[in-house]
Amino acid sequence: MKLNYIFIVAAVFVAACEAQTIVPVPTSGSRDDANVVLSYNTGLYAPTTPDWAQAQASADARCKAWGYSKADPFQGTSQQCHSRNGYGQCLEATISRTYQCLGRG
Repeated sequence: MKLNYIFIVAAVFVAACEAQTIVPVPTSGSRDDANVVLSYNTGLYAPTTPDWAQAQASADARCKAWGYSKADPFQGTSQQCHSRNGYGQCLEATISRTYQCLGRG
């Protein structure tokens, strides 16, 4: 019985540490500059895994609404840290990726 209890507690801790999948949302952009910025929030103690495929579909839709044919992501992401702990670790951050709208129709 005690072994079952330990197993259940361990399973709960492992499940709590799993990264949550999140879809980045449009947070900025410019029709004239032909770019869209998609972002999501994350934290040191609440890790997240971005769904970049859904983000791509969202960026494509935004670019198409502006008269472009598709969105092409720039390589990499940028991170803006909102708070740090005493060791300098980022506790809360916004991660962003910029997409270039292509194919003016």
